[in-house]
Amino acid sequence: MKTVADTLGVARSNLAVQASPQRLSRRRGRPPQPEAELVAEIKALIVGQPTYGYRRIHALLRRRRCEQGGAAVNVKRVYRVMKVHGLLLERHTGDGEERRHDGRVAVDRSDTRWCSDGFEIGCDNGEKVRIAFTLDCCDREAISWVATTGGINSSDIRDLMIESVERRFGLISKLPKPIEWLSDNGSPYTAGETRALARDIGLVPCTTPIQSPQSNGMAEAFVKTIKRDYARVSAKPDANSVLRRLGLWFGHYNAVHPHKALGYRSPREFRNQIMKKAIEEAVGASRRTHECTAATDPIGSRPRPPQAVARSASLDASEAVDHP
Repeated sequence: MKTVADTLGVARSNLAVQASPQRLSRRRGRPPQPEAELVAEIKALIVGQPTYGYRRIHALLRRRRCEQGGAAVNVKRVYRVMKVHGLLLERHTGDGEERRHDGRVAVDRSDTRWCSDGFEIGCDNGEKVRIAFTLDCCDREAISWVATTGGINSSDIRDLMIESVERRFGLISKLPKPIEWLSDNGSPYTAGETRALARDIGLVPCTTPIQSPQSNGMAEAFVKTIKRDYARVSAKPDANSVLRRLGLWFGHYNAVHPHKALGYRSPREFRNQIMKKAIEEAVGASRRTHECTAATDPIGSRPRPPQAVARSASLDASEAVDHP
């Protein structure tokens, strides 16, 4: 042992510890936590959303436990548990053709840019439902939508514009500030009546370059989400059943669906946090303004504090006692 230790340049005690059988059987770190309850929670969520991967499942678990006051769970643990129990989704290879796009569709503030697009959902009996929607490019909320079993025309897009404005700002004739309206070059969007109405109510029509659908990539991603996470896993016997379910799908997307770009928060959750932060900043600014105004008031215009008055009165009384 000494010869080996001298050759390797290490201490004999170190080699003895490495060769000890007790070291091989000893486990480092804390013991694993029980997983039965976590597996049951994950399976219950997957039943409702079978297309969700481990990150969105973790976001739903985090939200539920926060509301119920439970202990938080780490995303790595969720991944490990789902992998062990065969609950992970198959990895997407992404073999499709990739087109270059150097622009940026997302914006930093809500009600700065809205995007719109249309898609169709096929039913089991051969009927088709065609939908057009409006999406905010900041908070990703689906503001409004229209659906029909016929074709989407310019009248439907005009109705969509008006309803989107009313849902965000109420019954007004014109927006308080211009909002970009991003769409493709489809005839319902480029029609003269559609563009004229958009300008009248304060929208600024913007269209993507020809043969560049990725320039409206946020709307394209929303279409993919609706088809993958809702339409594909729901029964679609006929058009009427799809029309009845559309409101539930859009409502679930806005209130529950975790979005990667929003920190795995739902669009409505993200929007509420933005509005709450804006209110807090406005209240703080108002308080600071009030404090600055009070600090610059003339001294003679402010009443003396009650504590100062009481103190001065006590001093006068002490002087009267000491010096009759």
